[in-house]
Amino acid sequence: MPATEPWICPTCAHHVTTPFCPMCGESPLRPPDLTLRGIGAKILHAATSIDGRLLRTFWVLLRHPGELTVAHLNGKRMPYVPPFQLFLVANAFFFALQSLTDTQVFGSTLESHLYHQDWSPLARSLVAERVARLRTDVAQYTATFDRAAVLNAKSLIILMVVPFTLSLRMIFLRSRKPFVTFVYFSLHLYAFLLLVFSLALAVAAIDIRLGGLGLSSPFIDNLLSIINLCFCGGYIFLAIKPVFGSRGKARVVQAAAMALVAGLIVLGYRFTIFLVTLYTT
Repeated sequence: MPATEPWICPTCAHHVTTPFCPMCGESPLRPPDLTLRGIGAKILHAATSIDGRLLRTFWVLLRHPGELTVAHLNGKRMPYVPPFQLFLVANAFFFALQSLTDTQVFGSTLESHLYHQDWSPLARSLVAERVARLRTDVAQYTATFDRAAVLNAKSLIILMVVPFTLSLRMIFLRSRKPFVTFVYFSLHLYAFLLLVFSLALAVAAIDIRLGGLGLSSPFIDNLLSIINLCFCGGYIFLAIKPVFGSRGKARVVQAAAMALVAGLIVLGYRFTIFLVTLYTT
């Protein structure tokens, strides 16, 4: 059917003379649409359109820090995946990679909390009290804790965005930007960090294949944490110029402060997951 030939919209029953119904956006049904070839063409078009938009968004996120935030604030949204959806996609990719490598970054095992974290002395005391109250032992409780920790780490990861957004607002207290600016910036930053964490997981997996301990090794864990922090600081340094107009020494100080805040939030999130898991299992 030619695009200019009148047709009746099957959704809202309006007589239409344009390629798409102005009321609901429906398009006229054509004979090829009911063939396997036509269905395949639609599936291919939908898949490549989504992938193209997603890949374009990730490319801008990695290649031009801050531009995605500016684009969404200026209303240029169609070429890119929205900030929250981008965060969810990065989150899904990160946790899928965790499953493939059998390595946990945020949902640390009970053994890690008891012996390899800065709060291990406190963790041992709290776990001993919890185990006594549940009338079980650490060996039996460990399996329950480890399963729940993984689930909690997946479902609560958005919590890291909240304190960073508030801290960002405090650092740029004199900025006249709308509050959504800080939300978008934080979502884009943590989408970027989840990709960096994914890269760290790959490095840890390679170390294990070579006979190392991966993230179970304090040296590897600390080294990758420092590298991740440097990536975080670099991203923030590049992104705050287009978003907030930061320049000079203030830009360096602001980037360093926010990178430190992001690092502390990661540690705080690990500890929060420990507490949530401990008192809900």
